Amino acid sequence: MNGRKARFSRDGAEVTVTPRGPLARNRRFTVRVTYGGVPQPLTGPIVFGSEYGWMKTPDGVFVACEPNAASTWFPSSDHPSDKATYDIRIKAPKGLTAVSNGRLVSTRDRGGSTYTHWRESEPMATYLATATIGKFDVRTGRTPGGIPIYVAVDPVLKNSNKVDVYAVTAEATDYWSKLFGPYPFEETGAIVDDMPEAGFSLEVQSKPAYSAVRSETTIVHELAHQWFGDSVSVAQWKDVWLNEGFATYAQWLWAEHRGTRTAHDAFLADYDSYPADSHFWQTKVADPQRDTMFAGAVYDRGAMTLQVLRERIGDKAFFRLLPAWTRLHRHGNADTADFIRLAERISGQQLGDLFDTWLFTTGKPAL
Repeated sequence: MNGRKARFSRDGAEVTVTPRGPLARNRRFTVRVTYGGVPQPLTGPIVFGSEYGWMKTPDGVFVACEPNAASTWFPSSDHPSDKATYDIRIKAPKGLTAVSNGRLVSTRDRGGSTYTHWRESEPMATYLATATIGKFDVRTGRTPGGIPIYVAVDPVLKNSNKVDVYAVTAEATDYWSKLFGPYPFEETGAIVDDMPEAGFSLEVQSKPAYSAVRSETTIVHELAHQWFGDSVSVAQWKDVWLNEGFATYAQWLWAEHRGTRTAHDAFLADYDSYPADSHFWQTKVADPQRDTMFAGAVYDRGAMTLQVLRERIGDKAFFRLLPAWTRLHRHGNADTADFIRLAERISGQQLGDLFDTWLFTTGKPAL
């Protein structure tokens, strides 16, 4: 601690470090932790019942850590409210590519290994960190709007992906920048790995990680998270609808952009799909339980809440609200109460009844 050896103890997943002397109030201090081990994935119902975290692949590893797997491969305060900037250095067998967050600082070969250094200069929640390693075809460039882009695709998937990941990533990044505010990171991109066992994608900061890409809807969803989830992160996990509801609503906005379906029609399709006695209506969207945190209701009813809000306050106020939200809490944390206050301030309306009905009450709301 602060360059001096310190005593520590470990109790399960918690490490307690004791300094040699008192620390001055309101002064920064540095703790350096030397550690080692073999990372293992986590398994449980919390993420669609699949493994997550540090997952081995035939040619390396696929790393996607939401919500609590970052601490399986580096010491951390593994909660989205505790953000930090990162330098991630990876040693991998020569011939493999190591991809992480932010921008590539350097890569060099020495002996039979490749040493890669990535730097994420903007604050990042622990679960958004990655160190994915494997054989990748890498394409770099800039979006039409000038944002640097880095896309790595497993060559095994070259002929099976249904969409052009690079093209859609570039287009969607620029489009969301117009709707949601300036892109919040140095680089956009994607990591696409042949990992069917994972069965999910994750909004890894600056480069969403996909275990395969089957639609552009998946890409636009994960890219929307760069604003809603990555830059503006939840203060606590019960607010996760602020991530998933917004990214799901972004899918509806993308369909409007493409001219294939309005957000209103998407809302009605979801509303009509679930009868009043469905479990879909039994989750409190803004206060889910641990095993329903990533339930479809949090995603879809979160998006439905935003559509109801849009229709209540009108398009002008609604499309002022979205970039105001990302600007106000850029690279920080926020909760549901923060969003309600901002929506009321921008709209000039009292919206408590709307949010109580759609976020905090079980049962199918009447239209």
